[in-house]
Amino acid sequence: MSDTIELLFASANPHKISELRKILPGHIRLLSLIDLQHLKELEETQSTFEGNARQKSTFIHKKYGKNCFADDSGLEVEVLNGAPGVYSARFAGEEKNDANNVNKLLQVLEGEANRKANFRTVICLMRNGEAFFFEGVVYGQIAMENRGKSGFGYDPIFIPDGFDKTFAEMASEEKNSISHRALAVGKLVDFLTKIN
Repeated sequence: MSDTIELLFASANPHKISELRKILPGHIRLLSLIDLQHLKELEETQSTFEGNARQKSTFIHKKYGKNCFADDSGLEVEVLNGAPGVYSARFAGEEKNDANNVNKLLQVLEGEANRKANFRTVICLMRNGEAFFFEGVVYGQIAMENRGKSGFGYDPIFIPDGFDKTFAEMASEEKNSISHRALAVGKLVDFLTKIN
């Protein structure tokens, strides 16, 4: 297929944008809110990943009149009943500091034998006023300490099932082949390729 699909990602998060550009196939050209000079953070006031993804994509769709998608993702820890979940980025405070979030989670889980967790991403695509959802989940364990320098967020303490290293210890190509975001984006790409 040679036709290029232009896709607007309702995010100005450079980490997410860079990761997505690596995951997306060549025929999809990713634009972000940085390209639109929209640098104001989008509101996330919903209690679910689906709700936040829809809130962001709907807002940008209405504001710019463009088909777009947004994601919300987070870490769900079994022994914490799915927390930090939608509050993953703000787990240690409103300043959204990755290192503080990681350290807080390690403290909360200190001495805890059950370290099962999963990363979940939900994408909401707003296309011609209609919402489509795509989910990706990767299961794993929380490490005992910070390991690795790659990635962002909780990557240094998340060990996906079937591996003995954290996301932050993986090369970006390896992480992007198995991550929650890659799984959700793969479903989005399949959908877009079928309808175009």
